[in-house]
Amino acid sequence: MSADAATPSSGSISDTGPTTTWSAGPFAVPNVSGAAGTVSCGNAQLCDDYTLKVSVPVGYDAGHSLRVDVKWPDSTADFDLYVLDADGREVAASASSSDPETVLLPAVTASYTVRVVPYAPLGDSFTGTASLVPHPADPPPSTATPPTYANSSAPDSIKDAHNAGEPSIGVDRATGAAMFQAYTSTLKVSYDGAGAATWQDKSANATSGCPQGSTTSLDPILFTDPATHRTFESQLAGKTALTCYTDDDGDTWTPTGGSGINSGVDHQTIGGGPFAQGGPGAITSYPNAVYYCSQDIADASCAVSRDGGLTYGPAVPMYSLLDCGGLHGHVKVAPDGTVYVPNKGCGGNQAVAVSEDNGLTWTVRKNPSSTPGDSDPSVGIGAGGTVYMGYQNSDGTARIAVSHDKGKTWLYDQNVGASLGIKNIVFPAMTAGDDNRAAFAFLGTTTGGNYQDTAGFKGVWHLYVATTYDGGQSWVTVDATPTDPVQKGSICTGGTTCGQDRNLLDFIDVTLDAQGRVLAAYADGCTGTCATGGAQNYDALASIARQSSGNTLYGAYDAVVVGKHNKPKGGR
Repeated sequence: MSADAATPSSGSISDTGPTTTWSAGPFAVPNVSGAAGTVSCGNAQLCDDYTLKVSVPVGYDAGHSLRVDVKWPDSTADFDLYVLDADGREVAASASSSDPETVLLPAVTASYTVRVVPYAPLGDSFTGTASLVPHPADPPPSTATPPTYANSSAPDSIKDAHNAGEPSIGVDRATGAAMFQAYTSTLKVSYDGAGAATWQDKSANATSGCPQGSTTSLDPILFTDPATHRTFESQLAGKTALTCYTDDDGDTWTPTGGSGINSGVDHQTIGGGPFAQGGPGAITSYPNAVYYCSQDIADASCAVSRDGGLTYGPAVPMYSLLDCGGLHGHVKVAPDGTVYVPNKGCGGNQAVAVSEDNGLTWTVRKNPSSTPGDSDPSVGIGAGGTVYMGYQNSDGTARIAVSHDKGKTWLYDQNVGASLGIKNIVFPAMTAGDDNRAAFAFLGTTTGGNYQDTAGFKGVWHLYVATTYDGGQSWVTVDATPTDPVQKGSICTGGTTCGQDRNLLDFIDVTLDAQGRVLAAYADGCTGTCATGGAQNYDALASIARQSSGNTLYGAYDAVVVGKHNKPKGGR
C-alpha cells in the first residue's frame, strides 16, 4: 500500500539523542477508513508514514517511555495516530479528537512506522515529535493493611445474568440493598450477616409500573442517591432516554420525562446530589438535584431536574469538540453541589468539566500530568469536597490525581498499579467516603503491549482495587479476583468495530454502602472452564466484588469486622 512520505521520511532517537521531529501536509482529503475498524492507506485515502528507529541500552525502559505526539494548528481539524512494529502490527494508537494525539510505549530498542491519518484535515498540516521521556517518580505504596473482597454472581435464572456488559451499581443505604443495572435488567442484591448474596430481578416493566424500562437499550445506566435512597435507571433508545425511578428497591417504578436532552447519542449518565448555594433549587419536596448528561456528535450536554427526576430543564453544553472529545465518564456531585463530568481527551490531557452553579455554566479543567487514554476516567468526591480522578494513561497504566480546589490544580499524580506489575488497565471507576479515603476499581493485566490486538495479546485480566487512607498521598492495591480471571486475551474498547472481545463493553462501576464497604460491579468475561485454565469464552456475567475485611472508607467503622457488623466505632 502506498503512503505519503513525511519530511524527513525517517529518524532515530537514543539515550544520547532522545528527540526527533518531522512534519507533513497540507492535507485536503479526509481518510475516515479507521471508523470501520482498519485504516486503509492508498492513493484515494492518504496516510503519512514516518520510519522511527529507537536505540537504547537494555533495561532503559524501567525508567523511561517512548512518547509520540502529533499536533496541528487548527483545533477544528483532526488527525489520528497509529504506531506499527517492524512486522506491520499495530502496537499503539490514539484516534480521538484530541489535539495533540499522544501515545506512550516502552522505551526499548525497536523499529516502528509512525502512521498519521488525516481523519478530518481541513487543509491543515501536522508536526510529529518522538521523544524518550523519564517516568515520573511515584511515592512508595501505602503501608495500610490491604482490604479483601468476596465475589458473587447472578444466578442463571435471571434473564440478563450473562448480558451484563457496562454494569452500573448503587446502594440503598437505608436497606443495604445493592442495585445493579445490566442491559434492560435491574437486579437487587441483598447481603446477610455473613456476607452471602441473594440476587433478585427487580426490573422496571409494565408489571412494576414503568413499561418503558424494559425496551431495547443502546446504553443503560443506574444511579442511587445515597442521601435520598432513590434509584434511577435509564435506557438510551436511539436519541431518546427512557428513564424510571424507584423508592422501594425496584418493587415499584415511576416513569419520568426522560432526560431534557433531545439528541444525546451515547454515553449517557445520571447522577445527583445537593444543590449549590445561591442558585435555583428544588421545586418539590425532593431535596436534591438530578443530572442527566450525554454525548452528541459535536458536543456533550447536561440537563438538571429540580423535581426529583420527573422532568428536566433545557440541556446546557458542557464542552464542544474544540475543547474535548465527545465521550465522557459518569457525572458526580460534591457535598457542596459542585458537579463533575470527567473526559479522557481534552487537548492532550484528561480533564473534568465542572459546574458550580447547578449546571447553568461549565468549565473544563485539565490534569496537566495526564495524557489521553482509551477508557473514560472517573471521579470520586470525599465528604469534604476532595476530588479523586482515576484514569488510564495513554501508556495503559493506572493513575490517580487529587484536587482540593475543584480541578484547578492536581496533586500526588501516581501509578497505583506499579507495585503489582500492572501494565495495562481498562474501565477506571472511582468512589470516595471520608475526605481522606477513596477507592479506585479497574480491570488490569501484568502483560504489556497492545491489549486490543485480538490475535496477538495474551494477557490475563483481573479486577483490582486501589485504596487510600491518607488523602491520595499513597495507595494500597489488591487483586479482588485473585483466583478467577475476568478476561483472557484482548479487550476491545473500539465500539462497533470490535469483534468477540467486545463482550465487556466500555465501563464498570464502584460505590459504597452505609458502612463504607466498597462494592465494585463488573461483567465476568471468563467463566466455567475458562476460569480454571480453559479457553476464553467471552461471557459477561453480572458480578459484584464486595469488601469483606479491612478498614472501609468511613473511619467510624474501623473497629469492626466489615463482613459481619453494622455498628460504627463508639456504638452509634
